[in-house]
Amino acid sequence: MVSLNGCVAVVTGASSGIGEAIAIDLAARGATVVATARRKDRLDALAAAHANIHAVACDVADAESVKSMVAEVVSRFGRIDILVNNAGLGLTGYATQITLEEWKEMVDVNVMGVLNCTHVALGHLIDAAKGPRGVADIVNISSVAGRKALPGSSVYAATKFAVNAFSDGMRQELASKHVRVSIVAPGMTESEMIYKIRPDLLAKIRATLEAMPSMTAAEVAETVTFVVTRPAGVAVNDLLVRPTEQER
Repeated sequence: MVSLNGCVAVVTGASSGIGEAIAIDLAARGATVVATARRKDRLDALAAAHANIHAVACDVADAESVKSMVAEVVSRFGRIDILVNNAGLGLTGYATQITLEEWKEMVDVNVMGVLNCTHVALGHLIDAAKGPRGVADIVNISSVAGRKALPGSSVYAATKFAVNAFSDGMRQELASKHVRVSIVAPGMTESEMIYKIRPDLLAKIRATLEAMPSMTAAEVAETVTFVVTRPAGVAVNDLLVRPTEQER
């Protein structure tokens, strides 16, 4: 496993759940981690508990907020070696229940958030890949929903299909520049996201969680760390990770 000492990693959606766990795991491996999210109080608590984690508030759906965040990161730390696009929103519900504004909010965060962060950070990642490590990384957190749409999650699934398509196109564009682009797609994971699901769907998911052990956020984070600690000549482009008992 390649050391992350000297690397600067930006992790979006890091105020809870998978993003928080990714920030902690990358910091434990030696990276300087910039944890970003909208909830500054949660970020500050995370940074206070971990010496290698630094808090910078950011709304990934707002392009100007992203530009400000990246400028602050580069001003303070001089580089960006790893970008983990983790911020996501799952306002799950049937089309007859959910509003158009909620659909748009998912697209703004799950798709435009990834595009905003990638576009603004890209030049810094390309520059970092020219350094001693010889590579830089973009890791986009997708979902099993990016492989199969289910009733009640059609737009959420659409956003994750979009992330997958964007990731593979970027992978091909950036391969010669030594910027690896990877998808990590978790299955059922205990996180705050399930509490944004409407009660009828939440009851079904709760029943699934009770019948089948889900993954922890820390287990997903270990997968992300595995991806970014491969030797410079090795790219892990697409990882689908499910609980052993999850069938779909």
